[in-house]
Amino acid sequence: MREIVISKNEAGQRLNKLVMKYLNKAPSSFVYRMIRKKNIKLNNGKAVGNEIVYVGDVIQLYLSDETIESFRDDSVRAGASTGGNRFKPEIIYHDHNILIVNKPAGVLSQKASKDDYSINESVIDYLLDNEYITETQLRTFKPSICNRLDRNTSGLVLCGVSLMGSQELSRIIRERRIDKYYYTIVKGNMTETQDITAYLVKNDKKNTVTIRDSVEEIRRAAGDLGYDKIHTIFQPVRTNGKYTELKVKLITGKTHQIRAQLQHMGYPVIGDQKYGDRETNIYFRQTYKLRNQILHCGEVEFTDVVGGLDYLTGKSFSAFKPDMYKRIEKDLFE
Repeated sequence: MREIVISKNEAGQRLNKLVMKYLNKAPSSFVYRMIRKKNIKLNNGKAVGNEIVYVGDVIQLYLSDETIESFRDDSVRAGASTGGNRFKPEIIYHDHNILIVNKPAGVLSQKASKDDYSINESVIDYLLDNEYITETQLRTFKPSICNRLDRNTSGLVLCGVSLMGSQELSRIIRERRIDKYYYTIVKGNMTETQDITAYLVKNDKKNTVTIRDSVEEIRRAAGDLGYDKIHTIFQPVRTNGKYTELKVKLITGKTHQIRAQLQHMGYPVIGDQKYGDRETNIYFRQTYKLRNQILHCGEVEFTDVVGGLDYLTGKSFSAFKPDMYKRIEKDLFE
C-alpha cells in the first residue's frame, strides 16, 4: 500500500485526475476500475473519482509496489535527456505562486518535440535545482508557462509555480487583467499612435496568418473561414524617418498578431523572415547578422486582479532588451 498526502500543489484537483498523473502510464480504465474495486481510496473511505482533494487529504493506493512502478514513468526531471542544452533562466520575479522569466530569442516557450529544451523545462530545472519543488511533487503537478512567445520573440513569460498560481494566472490572462507591452523596430515612418481593430485568419498548414479589415473582406476573399477579432495599439517611441521604434500594447493575444498586423499596415518588422520586407532583412542580416524579428515583450502590468493573485494588482515588471536590439536601436536612433 502507498499513500499520497495532498499538498497545496495537488489541492483543488479531482481525485481521478491526480491519480492518473501519479500513475502516468496507466490507462484511465485501470484507474477507474481500481477506484470501483476500492483499491484506491480517499481518506480510507470509498471514492467515486470526481471528489476534489484538499490539503491534508490522503489517497491510499492498495496496489503492489510492482504494479505501481509498472504504471509510472520516472523520467520526471525536465532536462534529463538534454543536459547539454540546459541554461539558467533569467528570473525577473518569483514568489510562491508565480514566476516571471525573460526568454531569449531563439528559445521555444514550450517544447515542440520530445528532445526540445524550452523555457518551460528551464524553469522546472531552476525550481528543482533551488529546491522550490521536488521530483516527487512533479509527479502530480508540473509548473507551466501561461503565455507563449514565438520562438524568435524575446521577453517576459509568466509561469505558474503552484497549482493555484497556474490556474489563477491563466484566468487573469484570459480575462485581460494583465497589460502586455512589446517593443519593436519597423521599416517606415510612423508618427502617430494607431489603435487598430482587425480580423486575423490563420492558415494552420503554412503556420501563417492573414489580416483583414472587415468580416466582409474575409468572405469576399475566401468564403466563410474562421477568424479572430484582434485589437492592438501601436505607439511610436522614436523615428529617423526611415525606421520607427514602437511600443505595442497587445489587447488580444493571437498567433503572429503584431507581426502580421504591422505588415498589413505597411510597417514590416525588421528581421521578420515570415512577414517582413525582403530587402530590409537582407540589409540587417549583412550588417548585423540579424536572422530573426526584432520583437521584445518588455513590460507586463497587473491591472485589476481579483482572486488568489490579487496581491499583484498595480505591480509591473520589465525586462531589458536583448543586446542585438540595443545595438540596432543605438545605430538607428542615436
